[in-house]
Amino acid sequence: MRNFDFSPLYRSAIGFDRMANLLDAMTASEQNQPAYPPYNIELTGEDSYRISMAVAGFEKSELELQVEQNRLTVRGKQSEEDGEQRQFLHRGIAARDFERRFQLADHVKVVDANLSNGLLHIDLVREIPEAMKPRQIEIGEGRLLQADRKPADEEQAA
Repeated sequence: MRNFDFSPLYRSAIGFDRMANLLDAMTASEQNQPAYPPYNIELTGEDSYRISMAVAGFEKSELELQVEQNRLTVRGKQSEEDGEQRQFLHRGIAARDFERRFQLADHVKVVDANLSNGLLHIDLVREIPEAMKPRQIEIGEGRLLQADRKPADEEQAA
């Protein structure tokens, strides 16, 4: 993976430090992020997304979703067996705890999560505040203010 140097950005741009820090953190965490569990991220509409994670073997009570400061954290912690020791001849189904983090853009909210057929589906939507949406500005007729106009008598005298 490539390493990027964002120091020129810090020297010449003001107010973009949060974005540069986010890019730094993403490139660093991508190398340390485990591949388990596998997941998909799909665009389901103009401003809606879905994360689908393969969490076979986990019950709903063993999964935890938390959103804090634009970061979604999904944790899976399997409960201990009832002291029952099982002997596996082959163990191909991963039964390990996990923690997966997703960085959310501003105004992206988690709206729903459900577990079905071993897949955890997390639905997200981007809700842009009304004040940030584009708005149409009406163009009015050009009128001069009375204070800017010279009386007709003064114009003729000059």
